[in-house]
Amino acid sequence: MECLIVGEESRTIGDSIEETKEYHVRYLRAVSSPLRREILRAIRDGCLTVGDLRGRTGLDENALNWHLSILERGFCVEKDVKKGKPVYRLTQEGKVVNYLE
Repeated sequence: MECLIVGEESRTIGDSIEETKEYHVRYLRAVSSPLRREILRAIRDGCLTVGDLRGRTGLDENALNWHLSILERGFCVEKDVKKGKPVYRLTQEGKVVNYLE
């Protein structure tokens, strides 16, 4: 599935130190889970739907949606709609998965 290219600027820098700390907490929470890192590795090759991700990770839909929401809130993935279906793609921050086990 074709993905739009996202700008490479960081989304984890806020307008204040407090806001930046909050963004970093959200980001670190997102990448700290082995399951979420597995989801990021699955998405690294391109945009995937929830169905695609279920097939690659074996997670049920509710668990997968919960993890995706944490990844989205942690700036690691972005959701877009293609042909009426939500698809997920990595952000610049999500590409950290290339450097994690």
